[in-house]
Amino acid sequence: MPIPRSSLKFATMASVAALTASTAMASSHREAPGITEQPKVDATDFYMFRSYEPGRTDYVTFIANYIPLQAPYGGPNYFTMDPNAIYEIHIDNDGDAIEDVTFQFDFKNELAMDGAGIALQIGEETVPIPLRTAGPITGASDDPLNEMESYTLTHITGDRRSGTRTPVTGSGGSDTFVKPLDNVGEKTLPDYESYANSTIHSVNIPGCDTGGRVFVGQRAEAFAVNLGEIFDLVNLVPLEGAIANDRSNDDLVDRFNVTSLALEVPIDCVTGSGNGVIGAWTTASLPQGEVEDPSPTYAETSVYGGAFVQQSRLSNPLVNEVVIGLPDKDLFNAAEPMQDSALATYVTNPTLPALIDILFRDALGADSNIAPSNLPRTDLVAAFLTGFPGFNQQATVTASEMMRLNTAVPATPRGSQHPYGVVAEDLAGFPNGRRPGDDVVDIALRVVMGALCHPVPLGAELGVEGAVEDEASDLINLGYCDPEDAPVGDQPFIDGAPISAAELQNAFPYLNTPLPGAMN
Repeated sequence: MPIPRSSLKFATMASVAALTASTAMASSHREAPGITEQPKVDATDFYMFRSYEPGRTDYVTFIANYIPLQAPYGGPNYFTMDPNAIYEIHIDNDGDAIEDVTFQFDFKNELAMDGAGIALQIGEETVPIPLRTAGPITGASDDPLNEMESYTLTHITGDRRSGTRTPVTGSGGSDTFVKPLDNVGEKTLPDYESYANSTIHSVNIPGCDTGGRVFVGQRAEAFAVNLGEIFDLVNLVPLEGAIANDRSNDDLVDRFNVTSLALEVPIDCVTGSGNGVIGAWTTASLPQGEVEDPSPTYAETSVYGGAFVQQSRLSNPLVNEVVIGLPDKDLFNAAEPMQDSALATYVTNPTLPALIDILFRDALGADSNIAPSNLPRTDLVAAFLTGFPGFNQQATVTASEMMRLNTAVPATPRGSQHPYGVVAEDLAGFPNGRRPGDDVVDIALRVVMGALCHPVPLGAELGVEGAVEDEASDLINLGYCDPEDAPVGDQPFIDGAPISAAELQNAFPYLNTPLPGAMN
């Protein structure tokens, strides 16, 4: 879909304003009381962007991350996916807030030796070993791997439960794909990168003339955030100059791993008959009933039954963590986008700016409330729940919380990406989708405190008459509010934990090789 220049003003206003609604203070780890009890189905991040790997710009990449805070040395069982759960990426391509296409991942864990596990002869007894390997792993068919993970991928059109289901197959026709072992350490996995890359699978997607790719496996955490300080009542003054902006402040990157479900799909296979703007979100579900087995086995510790019940949901970063109120966090995780109007008050009257006022009014030398005063936040309803005409509004408009991507906006090459995305004149970045190198924390901190009430350097990009790039005329007010509505909206808020695309891979699955549990 081409982007009319006359519509770009509305497009960018919508994209930038959406940041306020999805204010990010940390990744979505352990974001609701209920999900803390089910870490294997805890969605942590969701990325959706036009692929920027050279030669792949006609594709959209989806990355759904699960299982938070994986310490690299977290053995001996490490971080397998839940074989009783289903993990899904949903795509709405017409704007009715109902999935049109779903990609469903279903996992299977098996012990070696036909389920008996690798065993050693100890005296006169044959005894199974306690570890997941009995020696180095290279990806060879005869590797001494004691536990294997695999998965199937199903393409569903229509309703996720009753729609048409078709297996996604590999280039050889198989419908089962290998998931690599987590990065136990360099003695066990002397060349983890090559080993993991061998499990990037080319796939045939139903209804697509061109194939795609899939990878499921452990990756290094890419979401930069000063996690401990933020949740300790924002135990820092979040301004440039008041806090150093360097990696030492980051509590996730270079410290933890996650498990990524990465899928690359041709653009024309996900846009359907809509206008080229897609909305997407990720979920994980478990069967409704669970009865614990008093005599558990490796294959079964509980008996599950009944319909699948959604346990987690994620699209824009941290909506449930710092926007939805504590009483409704579990409800949000269980809800579908079409039900989001019931929680709209959290968007129209957000509490986070008020909390920042309580914590920092004195530190910023203000005599009165520093939270933006343009309430109710109808700008956030338009941007966060409906999108705007000509850019990120779909063919049908239904108020719903989804990450929206205009697939007609060209991908920005890695070397030209700006970590501040749209607000830095990089229209392919957050919140027009989200790339791994987008620094959503810094963007959101600035916007939540009213950056959009002050002039922004987007006049030339929006086609405003007389606006010239890098001159005073490029600074424009977007029209939602005025500077006096946001007394500190022009301040350079940061959390001190930077990220950029240059730190990440330039090829699918984009996130870096996971940190090893031990270095040899």
